[in-house]
Amino acid sequence: MKRTLFSEEHTLFRKAFQSFIEREVVPHQERWREQGIVDREAWRKAGEGGFLCPWVEPEHGGAGGDFLHSVVVMEELARVYESGFAMSLHSDVVVPYIHRFGNAEQRARWLPACVSGEAVTAVAMTEPGTGSDLAAIRTTARKDGDEYVISGSKTFISNGQLADLIIVAARTGGPDENPHKAVSIFVVEASTPGFSRGRKLKKIGMASQDTSELHFDECRVPAANLLGSKGAGFLMLMQQLQQERLVVAIASQASAEQVLADTIAYVKEREAFGRTVSKFQNTRFKLAECATEVEIGRAFLDTLVQRHAAGEYLVKECSMAKLWQSEMANRVADECLQLFGGYGYMMEYPVARAYADARVGRIFAGTSEIMKVIIANQMGL
Repeated sequence: MKRTLFSEEHTLFRKAFQSFIEREVVPHQERWREQGIVDREAWRKAGEGGFLCPWVEPEHGGAGGDFLHSVVVMEELARVYESGFAMSLHSDVVVPYIHRFGNAEQRARWLPACVSGEAVTAVAMTEPGTGSDLAAIRTTARKDGDEYVISGSKTFISNGQLADLIIVAARTGGPDENPHKAVSIFVVEASTPGFSRGRKLKKIGMASQDTSELHFDECRVPAANLLGSKGAGFLMLMQQLQQERLVVAIASQASAEQVLADTIAYVKEREAFGRTVSKFQNTRFKLAECATEVEIGRAFLDTLVQRHAAGEYLVKECSMAKLWQSEMANRVADECLQLFGGYGYMMEYPVARAYADARVGRIFAGTSEIMKVIIANQMGL
């Protein structure tokens, strides 16, 4: 399907990023997966190339691009099956909290390092026992003079081992206060006393992603590190989660497209019973079904991305995209892996990694079940 989203500028940006990937990502992927973390130097080089936060204004070190430049980055990382180099998490999930809710001093203080790759970011919402229930956050932040004292633990935090700046959600209200007005957002610098990194978690997929536990033990941060106003954190999280869910949808869609393309190439070469696998009716039908799902997903998603980039606030549609694209990516990866036979079960084949990586898309940024609740609420049900 012909796409009309991108300008010539975006096309040139894509070519430049493809060159970066071939030079600075692909040669290191196997080692990153083995060590469970991406080299910090890769972040700095991405910043030097202008590929981190490309939408940030020049006054803060950015290129003054737009969300579509970020979409290019998400798509091209998916094309090479790189799920651990969390550039989109940094650029399009975490840094927007600082850009949107930070004051002038905070933006000037932190954005340039985020753009250059000198500061890697993470967002710490999820806690043991809370999952998608953000109103149940137990981490607390109590005011003490010109500081807030943060205590609690977070888990499943992407970029947890590398992060220099962590966006932390904590309760600043009492236990009886409306939970939607009792959560605040803080920027915690990794050098702050009382902050520590827990274990790097072992996962089914996303092997090169340093997903971690984080701990805050009487962690004292300046009151100036509060983002927005006290008690406004829940609303801020809800506003930013729409783009986070769209980011998941974009990566899921691009991954499904690449898996499908690679599977089509494979079945045209692989022979069984004297002919290529592509000539069997089952293969043809299964791939026709997958191709139909991918095309339908692309049509919906591109329209949604265009509307989002234009500034529309699309709660229902972003939730639908996150639900549809993540579920579809799982279906496509499953069907395609089957067509590889025993080779599809081997981790040296990208389809096996895509299969494992896709599974978390139905969980993080709100589970598929939570997406259905949001969609139903938006429908007035």
